[in-house]
Amino acid sequence: MGAVTDDEVIRKRLLIDGDGAGDDRRINLLVKSFIKWCNSGSQEEGYSQYQRMLSTLSQCEFSMGKTLLVYDMNLREMENYEKIYKDIENSIAAAHEKIAECKKQILQAKRIRKNRQEYDALAKVIQHHPDRHETLKQLEALGKELQHLSHIKENVEDKLELRRKQFHVLLSTIHELQQTLENDEKLSEAEESQETHMEAETKQ
Repeated sequence: MGAVTDDEVIRKRLLIDGDGAGDDRRINLLVKSFIKWCNSGSQEEGYSQYQRMLSTLSQCEFSMGKTLLVYDMNLREMENYEKIYKDIENSIAAAHEKIAECKKQILQAKRIRKNRQEYDALAKVIQHHPDRHETLKQLEALGKELQHLSHIKENVEDKLELRRKQFHVLLSTIHELQQTLENDEKLSEAEESQETHMEAETKQ
């Protein structure tokens, strides 16, 4: 058999002594009374030891009943503490869920605020621009002006093409006139040369 540790000794003494009210002393006294009762020489002494044992047993039973009541009370307290602990855990879990939900609501509120700010900024920009009817009128006016400018452009291009053709005809006429003048000049020079030659032959 192994050596008995101090913890086991203390545990056994607590089991025997109960709540520390002297149960171990009563048990020792009961054992001594039982031994004396066994060794009693007379009937009176035996009866006295017997009554003492009954009294000690009664005290032990009372102490045992008290210990059982304390034990039951401790069990109920433990159950109550476990219930309180579970309630606290549930409350903590619910608080975490509430915090997470609040964070989601805060993020949603931030998004709504941002969208509202963007909407307000866009509304201010839109207010600085004319409405649709006015814009259509401006577009119609611009379309008419563009059409008018297109006609002007076409007229200018036609005139430019006409001037180009006229200029080309003028250049051709000038070139022909120049060619004619050159031919006339060459012809005059030839005639003058021929006359000079004929006069020289006449003098001879």
